[in-house]
Amino acid sequence: MFSIAIEQQQYKTYILSDDSAGTQIEVVPERGGIITRWRIQGQEVFYLDTERFTHQDLSVRGGNPILFPLCGNLPDNTYTVSGKQYTIKQHGFARDLPWQATEQKTDGKASLTVVLKSNEETKAVYPFDFELVFTYELQGNTLVVRQEYKNLSSTPMPFSAGFHPYFLCGDKNQLEVEIPSGQYQDNKTKEFHAFNGKFDFNQDEIDFAFGGLTSQSSSVTDNSRRLKLTLDYDDFSTWLVFWTVKGKEFYCLEPWSATRNALNTGENLTVLAPGASCTASFQLTGNFF
Repeated sequence: MFSIAIEQQQYKTYILSDDSAGTQIEVVPERGGIITRWRIQGQEVFYLDTERFTHQDLSVRGGNPILFPLCGNLPDNTYTVSGKQYTIKQHGFARDLPWQATEQKTDGKASLTVVLKSNEETKAVYPFDFELVFTYELQGNTLVVRQEYKNLSSTPMPFSAGFHPYFLCGDKNQLEVEIPSGQYQDNKTKEFHAFNGKFDFNQDEIDFAFGGLTSQSSSVTDNSRRLKLTLDYDDFSTWLVFWTVKGKEFYCLEPWSATRNALNTGENLTVLAPGASCTASFQLTGNFF
């Protein structure tokens, strides 16, 4: 049986449940359209900094933040369109703006659709009219995020998009990470290195971008929590980023459609013709063992 409940917490929160599987997700549309929590058999899958979440002027650290119209940051936070320079912050604005919940379904799965449209605030830093329509689906131990990106402008619209899910973890030295790539770029040094499947979690920070993906699936097994998470994605995602900070109980495995600075370099950048749209999806499956 699938159900959707609405609770007025600090923000209006939609709770999607698959009662037979004992799974739930919580979605807060007005706080960046974000999924804040995902539970399997009562155990939290996502990490969430609940104190930081209460401060609307701070970006959310936890759940599954949305990245649009860029992933990562730009040199000096600037890019140029039609000869005009714009300033935009890291990961864009979608994760900070209120989205609208538009449709709920509980037939065969629990799903919620949320929408973000361009406005004067977005056009000041990104001069395009757009509409984003995302649908979150919960069925069993699997969470699916379906996306539609629409260009409502009269000019071609360049963008990259992705997600920044935070996963709660135990002892990081007991993580087994499977990423289908033989090399990564260290964002701190910008250098490329071969990847042998191992991370040194004694570093203060790991911020590695993996390109040249050879399959559309990646996984992390947390042996201390006895949880395996599998991330499956379509060809919209061309990069995976693994990020974690020493001393914090999370790691992030992030599907990106393009790497940092794509708005300037054009590498893997999506460009939609006027009136055009494109779709993408990814899914997360969690299994405790």
